[in-house]
Amino acid sequence: MEHTMIYDIAVLGGGFTGCAAAIAAARQGKRVLLLEASGFLGGAASNCLIFPFMPYATTVTDENGEQHRHYLSRGFLAEIVREMQVSGDIRGDSQFNDEALKLLLDRLTVEAGVEVLFHATLCGVEKSGNRIESLSVATKAGVLTFRAKIFIDCTGDADLCVMAGIPTRLGREPDHLCQPMTLCFRVANVDKQKFFENRPLWRQLHKEWKDAGRFSNPREDILVFDYPIDGMLHFNTTRVVRLNPVDPFDVTKAEMEARRQVQELLDFFRVNNMPGMENARLVYTAPSIGVRESRMLVGEYVLTGDDLVACTKFPDAIAAGNYDIDIHNPEGSGTSHYYFPAGTWYTIPYRSLIPRGADCENLLVGGRCISCDHEAQASIRIIPICTTTGEAAGIGASVSLDENCAVQDADISKIQAILTETGGYTGL
Repeated sequence: MEHTMIYDIAVLGGGFTGCAAAIAAARQGKRVLLLEASGFLGGAASNCLIFPFMPYATTVTDENGEQHRHYLSRGFLAEIVREMQVSGDIRGDSQFNDEALKLLLDRLTVEAGVEVLFHATLCGVEKSGNRIESLSVATKAGVLTFRAKIFIDCTGDADLCVMAGIPTRLGREPDHLCQPMTLCFRVANVDKQKFFENRPLWRQLHKEWKDAGRFSNPREDILVFDYPIDGMLHFNTTRVVRLNPVDPFDVTKAEMEARRQVQELLDFFRVNNMPGMENARLVYTAPSIGVRESRMLVGEYVLTGDDLVACTKFPDAIAAGNYDIDIHNPEGSGTSHYYFPAGTWYTIPYRSLIPRGADCENLLVGGRCISCDHEAQASIRIIPICTTTGEAAGIGASVSLDENCAVQDADISKIQAILTETGGYTGL
């Protein structure tokens, strides 16, 4: 069934990235459709329990020698944080309640006038020359087709790019392995004070078990966060390597393997009578396994790890960041880090959100699948930065429509000016 309405902008993927893109464009007066494969907004935070927000600020020293917290991800992300602070659904600026997040994103999209469609999975793209004409989604009502003037891929996996025949790369060079997949999970009935007081004990016992070959999970440590509900812990510690996150058979294997690793860790706590975990119960594993890295657009500019380390300030910057280059070993144990010095940051160019001109003139990309290499992706992939590139894509699409031009030709100074006006930050 083809819908006769032609939207100004169709956004695929309703995570932080897609919500930011859709709402930013709608607030510029555009008619926007937001398509999401699940039954709620929030993307990785809602589907994969990705928590908390990784650091998105640095410390700067002013002319008087006083230090200040300098936020690098602002705009729509800052709005979400403010809203959740008012409602009491976030601790500080990072530990958010993901159920409250779903409700908030519902409200913000409706208030902005975005048309949202849940349970809509991309299944086809119609392209004419270097323009996408329509996309089709599989639903309970069958296959529905929607036309738009501009499309934004916020799927994380560059699904729209692939179906439109636009070049992408997978993982690292030269073997195309991706960072490990991780299934997050929550445990309740924990005496959190006792548990964290005994951190040295469970770290040492974990090392002993791992050295003795009693853990099949290749991760080198236990990554656990306090969750802002009494008695509940959030674990981000499973690790599934050497499987392809865009191969459905591999993802199925990964999710089964990760659930087995969850039980393995809970058995470890039980066998060792871990203080604080005496009454602990598994309450929730994420609906979907978390994917750090998969496909990335091959765009007008491929952002590199070297660009990040050099803290490059691009003239067409639309976002900024300084989260460490955090690479979980795609082959097994170990996690490498490059930490940025305090008061420094890199920028992300608009050119990394757009395909090469000959590939497509009415598609933008936001989130972890923008045009970058394995090393750069390890930093730009976090939710706060993905939100800012999504917002920039929404503004870029709006400016392109206003100027009746290809996305590659949109006036970058206008995009930057609107981002600044709406509270975003280019890092310049």
